[in-house]
Amino acid sequence: MNYFIVVAGGKGLRMGGDIPKQFQLVGGVPVLMRTLMRLHEAEPLAQLILVLPASQQTYWKELCQQFDFALPCLLANGGETRFHSVKNGLDLIPANEQGVVAVHDGVRPFVSVQVVQQCMEKALHLGAVVPVIPVVETVRHLCEEGSVTVPRDEYKLVQTPQTFVISLLKQAYAQPYVDAFTDDASVVEAMGQKVHLIEGNRENIKITTPFDKIIGECLI
Repeated sequence: MNYFIVVAGGKGLRMGGDIPKQFQLVGGVPVLMRTLMRLHEAEPLAQLILVLPASQQTYWKELCQQFDFALPCLLANGGETRFHSVKNGLDLIPANEQGVVAVHDGVRPFVSVQVVQQCMEKALHLGAVVPVIPVVETVRHLCEEGSVTVPRDEYKLVQTPQTFVISLLKQAYAQPYVDAFTDDASVVEAMGQKVHLIEGNRENIKITTPFDKIIGECLI
Protein backbone atom coordinates (compact mmCIF):
# COMPACT_ATOMS: atom_id res chain seq x y z
CA MET A 1 0.00 0.00 0.00
CA ASN A 2 1.14 3.56 -0.70
CA TYR A 3 0.93 6.44 1.77
CA PHE A 4 0.93 10.22 1.91
CA ILE A 5 2.26 11.92 5.03
CA VAL A 6 0.99 15.50 5.00
CA VAL A 7 2.89 17.70 7.44
CA ALA A 8 0.94 20.70 8.71
CA GLY A 9 2.53 21.62 12.00
CA GLY A 10 3.35 25.27 11.42
CA LYS A 11 1.98 28.14 13.48
CA GLY A 12 1.75 30.34 10.39
CA LEU A 13 3.15 33.47 12.01
CA ARG A 14 4.29 34.94 8.69
CA MET A 15 0.73 34.77 7.35
CA GLY A 16 -0.64 37.00 10.11
CA GLY A 17 -3.96 36.64 11.92
CA ASP A 18 -5.03 34.15 14.56
CA ILE A 19 -5.66 31.19 12.26
CA PRO A 20 -2.67 29.00 11.26
CA LYS A 21 -1.81 29.19 7.57
CA GLN A 22 -2.93 25.62 6.83
CA PHE A 23 -6.49 26.48 7.90
CA GLN A 24 -6.83 29.82 6.11
CA LEU A 25 -9.18 29.95 3.14
CA VAL A 26 -7.98 30.09 -0.45
CA GLY A 27 -10.79 30.18 -2.95
CA GLY A 28 -13.25 29.65 -0.11
CA VAL A 29 -11.68 26.36 1.05
CA PRO A 30 -9.04 25.76 3.76
CA VAL A 31 -5.57 25.35 2.23
CA LEU A 32 -5.02 22.00 3.94
CA MET A 33 -8.21 20.54 2.50
CA ARG A 34 -7.18 21.58 -0.99
CA THR A 35 -3.83 19.87 -0.48
CA LEU A 36 -5.40 16.62 0.71
CA MET A 37 -7.91 16.61 -2.14
CA ARG A 38 -5.15 17.09 -4.72
CA LEU A 39 -3.13 14.16 -3.36
CA HIS A 40 -6.22 11.97 -3.24
CA GLU A 41 -6.98 12.91 -6.84
CA ALA A 42 -3.50 11.79 -7.88
CA GLU A 43 -3.52 8.48 -5.96
CA PRO A 44 -7.04 7.62 -4.71
CA LEU A 45 -6.02 4.29 -3.13
CA ALA A 46 -3.18 5.73 -1.03
CA GLN A 47 -3.69 6.19 2.70
CA LEU A 48 -3.57 9.80 3.89
CA ILE A 49 -1.75 10.51 7.15
CA LEU A 50 -2.18 14.04 8.46
CA VAL A 51 0.33 15.34 11.00
CA LEU A 52 -1.07 18.18 13.11
CA PRO A 53 -0.19 19.64 16.51
CA ALA A 54 -2.40 18.03 19.15
CA SER A 55 -3.69 21.50 20.04
CA GLN A 56 -5.08 21.98 16.49
CA GLN A 57 -6.76 18.63 15.96
CA THR A 58 -10.11 19.55 17.51
CA TYR A 59 -10.29 22.67 15.36
CA TRP A 60 -9.45 20.56 12.28
CA LYS A 61 -12.31 18.16 13.05
CA GLU A 62 -14.67 21.11 13.42
CA LEU A 63 -13.54 22.43 10.03
CA CYS A 64 -14.15 19.03 8.46
CA GLN A 65 -17.74 19.13 9.70
CA GLN A 66 -18.20 22.73 8.59
CA PHE A 67 -16.95 22.04 5.05
CA ASP A 68 -18.39 18.51 4.82
CA PHE A 69 -14.87 17.17 4.27
CA ALA A 70 -14.96 13.38 4.46
CA LEU A 71 -11.65 12.12 3.06
CA PRO A 72 -10.40 9.44 5.47
CA CYS A 73 -7.18 10.55 7.18
CA LEU A 74 -5.15 9.02 9.97
CA LEU A 75 -4.09 11.69 12.47
CA ALA A 76 -0.60 11.91 13.97
CA ASN A 77 0.68 14.46 16.48
CA GLY A 78 3.11 17.12 15.33
CA GLY A 79 6.58 17.03 16.86
CA GLU A 80 9.16 19.50 18.05
CA THR A 81 10.64 19.77 14.51
CA ARG A 82 9.61 18.67 11.04
CA PHE A 83 11.83 15.61 11.51
CA HIS A 84 9.89 14.54 14.58
CA SER A 85 6.55 15.26 12.90
CA VAL A 86 7.39 13.06 9.92
CA LYS A 87 8.66 10.37 12.27
CA ASN A 88 5.32 10.41 14.11
CA GLY A 89 3.52 9.98 10.79
CA LEU A 90 5.80 7.12 9.78
CA ASP A 91 5.02 5.34 13.03
CA LEU A 92 1.43 4.86 11.79
CA ILE A 93 2.67 2.78 8.83
CA PRO A 94 3.05 -0.94 9.64
CA ALA A 95 6.67 -2.07 10.04
CA ASN A 96 6.71 -4.48 7.08
CA GLU A 97 4.46 -2.49 4.74
CA GLN A 98 5.43 -2.59 1.06
CA GLY A 99 5.09 0.40 -1.26
CA VAL A 100 6.09 4.04 -1.24
CA VAL A 101 5.45 6.96 1.05
CA ALA A 102 5.26 10.56 -0.16
CA VAL A 103 5.87 13.34 2.36
CA HIS A 104 4.15 16.58 1.38
CA ASP A 105 3.81 20.06 2.89
CA GLY A 106 0.26 20.76 4.00
CA VAL A 107 0.43 24.25 2.50
CA ARG A 108 1.31 23.15 -1.04
CA PRO A 109 -2.17 22.68 -2.56
CA PHE A 110 -1.14 23.29 -6.18
CA VAL A 111 1.20 20.37 -6.84
CA SER A 112 0.18 18.83 -10.15
CA VAL A 113 -1.37 15.38 -10.32
CA GLN A 114 1.28 14.43 -12.87
CA VAL A 115 4.15 15.38 -10.55
CA VAL A 116 2.67 13.37 -7.67
CA GLN A 117 2.12 10.32 -9.87
CA GLN A 118 5.59 10.54 -11.37
CA CYS A 119 7.18 10.83 -7.92
CA MET A 120 5.42 7.71 -6.71
CA GLU A 121 6.08 5.67 -9.83
CA LYS A 122 9.78 6.51 -9.97
CA ALA A 123 10.36 6.13 -6.22
CA LEU A 124 9.17 2.53 -6.46
CA HIS A 125 12.14 1.78 -8.76
CA LEU A 126 14.72 4.37 -7.67
CA GLY A 127 14.15 4.43 -3.91
CA ALA A 128 14.18 8.20 -3.35
CA VAL A 129 12.70 10.92 -5.59
CA VAL A 130 12.37 14.69 -5.05
CA PRO A 131 10.66 17.23 -7.37
CA VAL A 132 12.67 20.37 -8.15
CA ILE A 133 12.38 23.45 -10.33
CA PRO A 134 15.10 25.66 -11.86
CA VAL A 135 16.42 28.79 -10.16
CA VAL A 136 15.42 31.68 -12.43
CA GLU A 137 16.98 34.57 -10.53
CA THR A 138 20.61 35.42 -9.94
CA VAL A 139 21.98 33.85 -6.75
CA ARG A 140 24.70 35.30 -4.52
CA HIS A 141 26.65 33.38 -1.89
CA LEU A 142 27.46 35.21 1.35
CA CYS A 143 31.10 34.89 2.39
CA GLU A 144 33.72 36.64 4.54
CA GLU A 145 34.55 39.02 1.69
CA GLY A 146 30.91 40.01 1.30
CA SER A 147 29.11 38.04 -1.39
CA VAL A 148 29.79 36.45 -4.78
CA THR A 149 27.58 35.39 -7.65
CA VAL A 150 27.24 31.62 -8.12
CA PRO A 151 26.14 29.83 -11.30
CA ARG A 152 22.41 29.33 -10.87
CA ASP A 153 22.30 26.38 -13.26
CA GLU A 154 24.12 24.38 -10.58
CA TYR A 155 21.22 24.83 -8.13
CA LYS A 156 17.59 23.75 -7.92
CA LEU A 157 14.66 24.75 -5.72
CA VAL A 158 13.25 21.77 -3.85
CA GLN A 159 9.54 21.02 -3.60
CA THR A 160 7.38 18.23 -2.19
CA PRO A 161 6.15 15.48 -2.25
CA GLN A 162 9.50 13.90 -1.46
CA THR A 163 8.85 10.23 -2.10
CA PHE A 164 10.58 7.06 -0.91
CA VAL A 165 10.30 3.32 -0.59
CA ILE A 166 8.68 2.86 2.82
CA SER A 167 11.41 0.64 4.28
CA LEU A 168 14.08 3.14 3.23
CA LEU A 169 12.41 6.12 4.86
CA LYS A 170 11.70 4.18 8.04
CA GLN A 171 15.37 3.20 8.22
CA ALA A 172 16.42 6.81 7.64
CA TYR A 173 14.17 8.16 10.38
CA ALA A 174 15.61 5.66 12.87
CA GLN A 175 18.72 7.89 12.91
CA PRO A 176 19.21 10.38 15.74
CA TYR A 177 18.08 13.90 14.85
CA VAL A 178 20.66 16.52 13.83
CA ASP A 179 20.14 20.15 12.79
CA ALA A 180 21.30 19.36 9.24
CA PHE A 181 18.03 17.45 8.65
CA THR A 182 16.09 20.19 6.87
CA ASP A 183 13.91 17.90 4.75
CA ASP A 184 13.32 14.20 4.12
CA ALA A 185 15.95 14.00 1.38
CA SER A 186 18.64 15.23 3.77
CA VAL A 187 17.67 12.51 6.26
CA VAL A 188 17.91 9.81 3.60
CA GLU A 189 21.18 11.18 2.20
CA ALA A 190 22.74 10.94 5.67
CA MET A 191 22.67 7.16 5.19
CA GLY A 192 24.54 7.44 1.88
CA GLN A 193 21.42 6.89 -0.21
CA LYS A 194 21.26 8.71 -3.56
CA VAL A 195 18.29 11.00 -4.09
CA HIS A 196 16.96 11.31 -7.65
CA LEU A 197 15.47 14.54 -9.02
CA ILE A 198 12.45 14.99 -11.26
CA GLU A 199 10.94 18.17 -12.67
CA GLY A 200 8.32 19.73 -10.42
CA ASN A 201 5.68 22.30 -11.36
CA ARG A 202 6.17 25.99 -10.70
CA GLU A 203 2.60 26.40 -9.44
CA ASN A 204 3.49 24.14 -6.52
CA ILE A 205 4.09 27.09 -4.21
CA LYS A 206 4.24 26.93 -0.43
CA ILE A 207 1.60 29.27 0.97
CA THR A 208 3.30 30.92 3.94
CA THR A 209 2.79 34.68 3.46
CA PRO A 210 -0.13 36.98 2.52
CA PHE A 211 1.48 37.43 -0.92
CA ASP A 212 1.49 33.65 -1.45
CA LYS A 213 -2.20 33.63 -0.62
CA ILE A 214 -2.86 36.23 -3.32
CA ILE A 215 -1.00 34.07 -5.83
CA GLY A 216 -3.05 31.08 -4.70
CA GLU A 217 -6.29 32.93 -5.32
CA CYS A 218 -5.05 33.79 -8.83
CA LEU A 219 -4.13 30.16 -9.53
CA ILE A 220 -7.61 29.02 -8.52
